[in-house]
Amino acid sequence: QVQLVESGGGLVQAGGSLRLSCAASGRASSTYSMGWFRQAPGKGRDFVATTSWDGRRTNYADSVKGRFTISRDNAKNMVYLQMNSLEPEDTAVYYCAASRNLYGSNWEHAYDSWGQGTQVTVSS
Repeated sequence: QVQLVESGGGLVQAGGSLRLSCAASGRASSTYSMGWFRQAPGKGRDFVATTSWDGRRTNYADSVKGRFTISRDNAKNMVYLQMNSLEPEDTAVYYCAASRNLYGSNWEHAYDSWGQGTQVTVSS
């Protein structure tokens, strides 16, 4: 099991940027693919981005392509989500997740471990 702790959320104006961080700990955490999901009030949890175990493959939801970038530093057991050109529609709790699937997935049930979430609020 991998333990995950997110940080970096906050309040930002539309058009601004935030970088979310996810610290991973546990056995062989660097061999897991990682993903970011988000959940807006009253809605289900939606896929945002994923990266393979080595960071070479990434995939994004259409709604964030060109604005968000997922990256990882396996030496530090960290995963990041750089969010630029933020919109009020990006307001949500953002979750980091880890999967034994080496290459990443946009399906939430592929993920074995989840963080507690970090709130991102974008004001108009």
